[in-house]
Amino acid sequence: MIELNNNFTTEQVADLKLISDFFKNQMCLNMDSDFKTCYQRIPHEYLEAIGEGFWTNIDFEKQKKLYEQISKSTFDEIWMFCKSTEYKTGKETKSLCANPIGKYYEYLVDLGKQNPKIEEYAHWVNASGDFNPLQMLDSKISKNKKYFDLNDRNIQLILAIHYLSLNDQAKRNEKWITE
Repeated sequence: MIELNNNFTTEQVADLKLISDFFKNQMCLNMDSDFKTCYQRIPHEYLEAIGEGFWTNIDFEKQKKLYEQISKSTFDEIWMFCKSTEYKTGKETKSLCANPIGKYYEYLVDLGKQNPKIEEYAHWVNASGDFNPLQMLDSKISKNKKYFDLNDRNIQLILAIHYLSLNDQAKRNEKWITE
């Protein structure tokens, strides 16, 4: 957890724990199980094959309440809002994106110095500005178990932010307002 403390304030570290805990509770359906057990019980390959992510079961209203519980500085170090435009309709909506210059990205870079798969992930997030599901993290984890210890709190945090981001992107439906 050295990387967390090197990149975030004490308040932000507490917020990140709140994010991880929220994700675990949603993923485990509030059952009393450890993170690894819950994650491994999810039929990732099946859900991927039918085009559904398990993260779509996360309660988005509760997720929005989570955003209110963490500080704005923590939110802004991880995420920012981008404008998305529907091709056919031209409708502009607000979309959650990765902050490519935030502390969270620096945290991923620091972790990537010891883990080549996290280094790849950090590069991918920074290059795209997104937590894009096309390069499914689930399959990377199942094929590279030695790089993704599900008992490691760093890996748990990365998964939490990744999947909460995908859930937000799937469910947020707000009109883009130019400020």
